[in-house]
Order: sequence, then C-alpha cells, then structure tokens
Amino acid sequence: MPLNIENLHIGMKVLHPRYGVGLVRSLTEHTANINFDDAPREVAPASSGLTSAEATATLTELQIPLENLIRQTAESVVSALGLEKTDVVEGLANRWQGGSLVLQSSDTSLLPKEVPLETFFHKIVMIRNNLRVLEQKVNASDKLSDADKFDLQQYITRCYGSLTTFNVLFKNREDQFSTDG
Repeated sequence: MPLNIENLHIGMKVLHPRYGVGLVRSLTEHTANINFDDAPREVAPASSGLTSAEATATLTELQIPLENLIRQTAESVVSALGLEKTDVVEGLANRWQGGSLVLQSSDTSLLPKEVPLETFFHKIVMIRNNLRVLEQKVNASDKLSDADKFDLQQYITRCYGSLTTFNVLFKNREDQFSTDG
C-alpha cells in the first residue's frame, strides 16, 4: 500500500520501487528526506510508490478482542527482552512452600479455616505492591501539600511496620518488609 506523508515517521524503514530500502531522516509538508544505500534523497511519498519496509498494523477495524491483543503484545515484549514470567511464590521461603495457614476459633463448635501459604503469601505481596504504588502516587501528587504527603507517608510507614510480622515467610531478606518502605 503506497504511503503518504502522514503515514511516515522519522526512523521508519521504507521501500522505494527504484532506490530500494531507505531510512526516513526528516519530513516536510510534502516530502521526506530518506537515506538510501546509494545516496540520501528527497522523495514525495504520495507520487513515488513508497511503501513501508517494516511490518505494520492497522487497528481501526481489528477483529481481535483488545484483551487478546494486549496480552499477545505483552508476551512478545517479555519474550523479546528475554524476561521470564516470575511466580510471586518464588519469594516464599522454602520451608513454607506447600504449607498451610490454619485459623482455629476459640469456639470449638466452629471448624478451622485452612488457607494454602502460597495464597496467603501472594496476598501479602500484593499488599506490599499496592503500598508501593500508593507511596509513589502520594509522592507524585501535585494536589497534596508537603505536610499532607508527610502525614500520609507516616500511615504507609506504619503499615509496613505492621507487615514486618510476615517477614518470616520471605526467602530473601531484601524482599522483606521494613519501616523504610
């Protein structure tokens, strides 16, 4: 599909029917300065038969659920960066893996509640992650005064302090809670 000037961006690879593959270096209202293998050239995309040399996507009438598109894109990025999915339970100390938390009421007529430690650990880690996001939002807020930010930071610090009880669950010391946040 031939390109017009609106479809081009600096750094884009393009294919010209006569000059071959080139790289867009700058744009004007009607022309593009493109570096081809033999020489830099000024080209009018609308009349030159210029096409993209890169894979392109049109999202206006895409027939794939947005959730699937986002998931596939994220998986591609993770793969391209050489990252692996990490399971939050990997941070659980080995001695607790496969264990369970048993909540026993003082009322003996009630049955105990058993929760897998992996589930409990996941919830504790999610609290930590949400506290970190809250802390970032408080610090970045331009609507809060410095005094308000300080007050909210004190509450966040106290939450971290309360969560230090669960440090025994963490495999790595650097993952544990501290009152420093």
